[in-house]
Amino acid sequence: MGEKFTFKQDLLDRCHERAAGYDRDNLFFQEDFEELRDAGYLKCALPTEFGGHGMNLFEVGQLTRKLAYHAPPTALALNMHNYWLGMAADLKRAGDNSLDWLFELASKGEILAAGHSESGNDFPVLFSSTKAEKVDGGYKFTGRKSFSSLTPVWTFLGLHGIDMSDPQAPKIVHGFVPRDSEGITIKETWDVMGMRATRSDDTLLENVFVPDKYVARVVPAGAAGMDPFVLSLFAWALVNFGNVYCGLAQRFHDITVKALQTKQAITMERPMSHHPTAQYGLAEIVAEMHAMVPQLDSLGRDWSETNDHGLDYAVRIIATKYNAVEGAWRVADKALELSGGFGMFKKSELERLYRDCRAGRFHPVNSTLAHELLAKMTLGIDPDSQPRWG
Repeated sequence: MGEKFTFKQDLLDRCHERAAGYDRDNLFFQEDFEELRDAGYLKCALPTEFGGHGMNLFEVGQLTRKLAYHAPPTALALNMHNYWLGMAADLKRAGDNSLDWLFELASKGEILAAGHSESGNDFPVLFSSTKAEKVDGGYKFTGRKSFSSLTPVWTFLGLHGIDMSDPQAPKIVHGFVPRDSEGITIKETWDVMGMRATRSDDTLLENVFVPDKYVARVVPAGAAGMDPFVLSLFAWALVNFGNVYCGLAQRFHDITVKALQTKQAITMERPMSHHPTAQYGLAEIVAEMHAMVPQLDSLGRDWSETNDHGLDYAVRIIATKYNAVEGAWRVADKALELSGGFGMFKKSELERLYRDCRAGRFHPVNSTLAHELLAKMTLGIDPDSQPRWG
């Protein structure tokens, strides 16, 4: 394939036109998925030698943001597929070819989803409530995964579990499992406030066998296991979570600007764009965007321009995702306020985007963990140490 992927505007427009219906009817974005797949979007991070576009984190981030501007849930869910390929491609660029088999799967059209979220696990990826038991030829996984985006279409689930065979040295096992594996059950749980089109149903695992050939990594539990595989996974997932909500915030910005330029008030001869309070509110939105975009772009470029990804990147990744999500929420809240009440109506795009934006705070790393990790890593405290109270 070789050449960089670019969107055709009419494709983005169709994704935008369908978004409201998907949200209203709680439907998966099937038409978006098929069009984007056929256009080559799902191969944007796939290396060129495997038939992909070979795009790096910064480049895919720009695409993610643009797609999110038009259809946030579509961008969010497909990020799950893209970040697996991007992570593996980063390792390959650094000389680690151990995940070339993942490229082979993607080149044949397999769709990769993420099975990381677990109820009660506030340290996602680094710990797990899913049991991974070593058996002849691989591992057996037992547990329940939530927020498994792409439920209607994924064919391989990237997942992790904890091996407690040595209680003094627990291990996290990362692997991929085909959808038709024995012991997998899909529970249709997805009826939520926002990001409804992602269709992120629960996935139950009961002694699901993952052969050694699909075991990607076995690392120590906790932050001690943050090897290049895990760190790159965080980079691709979290930075592009940030890009999703940045694109959504840009939509809020543009809708608000257009609305203020035409919105009338009976006490004013000119549009509300001339009202000092409206100008002040819009200025706050503009300021948020000018903080959010450069931080995402700077980290994306820096990460993509080197293969030497030290743990110092972990602080930047967590902080960048946190700032993007929180900044987008402030933009959404201010935009809804400036709408003058129209944004409360179901027929308003603002109402749907507001709910979609709220979902950002549920993605890892959440606010509590972000603050803990940022402080501990900055102070030189072991992230795996327990907090002390009193």
